Amino acid sequence: MYLLINILGIIVFLGIAFIFSKSKKEIKWRSVLTVLVLNLLIAFCLTKFSWGRAGVEAAANGFAGLVQVAYDGIGFALPSWVHLKQMDFVTSALLPILLIVPVFDILTYIGVLPWIIKWVGKGLAYITGQPKFESFFAVEMMFLGNTEALAVSSLQLKQLSAARNTVIAMMSMSCVTASILGAYTQMVPGQYVLTAVPLNILNAVIVTSMLMPTNVKPEDDTIAKLGSSSETAEAAISEKPGNNTKPKREPFFSFLGDSIVGAGKLVLIITANVIAFVALAALIDKILGAINPNLSLEHILGVIMFPFAWLMGSDVHTAFVFAQNMGTKLVTNEFVVMGKISPHINSYAPHYRAQLTVFLTSFANLSTVGMIIGAFKGMVNREVNDAISKSVGYMVLSGILVSLLSAGIIGLFVW
Repeated sequence: MYLLINILGIIVFLGIAFIFSKSKKEIKWRSVLTVLVLNLLIAFCLTKFSWGRAGVEAAANGFAGLVQVAYDGIGFALPSWVHLKQMDFVTSALLPILLIVPVFDILTYIGVLPWIIKWVGKGLAYITGQPKFESFFAVEMMFLGNTEALAVSSLQLKQLSAARNTVIAMMSMSCVTASILGAYTQMVPGQYVLTAVPLNILNAVIVTSMLMPTNVKPEDDTIAKLGSSSETAEAAISEKPGNNTKPKREPFFSFLGDSIVGAGKLVLIITANVIAFVALAALIDKILGAINPNLSLEHILGVIMFPFAWLMGSDVHTAFVFAQNMGTKLVTNEFVVMGKISPHINSYAPHYRAQLTVFLTSFANLSTVGMIIGAFKGMVNREVNDAISKSVGYMVLSGILVSLLSAGIIGLFVW
């Protein structure tokens, strides 16, 4: 019975995307079905085959090993923070970012990450029939995160129409950065965190192609070169006729220093957001409690999200708890919920544990909207930026539907 409800849920989520589509007649159903089948195949392989599970677990263990190496550096500077029975949230989950971000930045600097993104993106475009840049960006945002992916694609974004830029903004709601995955794996099951990444990519392609179908002419279906935001600007200048100047490459240690400083800022930003959102949620609970002792933010969010959580294929009690966590994640961020459930998640039923982890593994929340709009504001003209700002509702809807679809798909294979 619960399996049938889970299947019904996936159909309902796709139905919602169809209902809210801005151009139902232009939806490329063959492409949508191709990506959906590919997504089901990936989820099946990564959960049902021993080699698939082993591959995901090996990747999760790799991140865990990287985090353990980070603890050596943290322990040298702050030994009293590390050598404890139970490290706090900042030490265990966030400070390792100071190592992980530079590692991935180094892979970008030496060309490994851009090469992977380029060819996986081309492969995705070939298989799915989606425009090349949208496919490329889907892969790019898996490794770089929303604002970083937008920054390195600034040259391309300037060349796109308002509609295609809006699609990119919608896709950005469902991204996750590889450098943050290590923090996630310290709080929730790593194998499901890493399984969520390809599912989110493909579901972002499905949802955005249904909500806002776009027709791209062959001459417009191109991909600009990947690089840092400053490099792409310089590349644009160097590509002008008669200009043979190559963009300057930043010295490695200058680049590394900037990366470490950027990682430090990221840790502070996440810490500040978690403290502020948890405190604000507690304040709202106090206010609601003063009105009615039975009222709380979690309860209200649980009621709103319950129909969607029930369609995941769990019993009513589990579905209501799931709905509360869904709502909390959407109005705060994934770290708030992960920090809350981390001590208990391994005791949850396998089906619920897998779905909850996958749902949480993305940046889809209200605060991300502001980050994306702010990133576009500095890269595109006012007309395009206004078009994106008018589509905030679609951005939020896209992020929610992608998370629901990913959780629903993984739930089909984990019981």
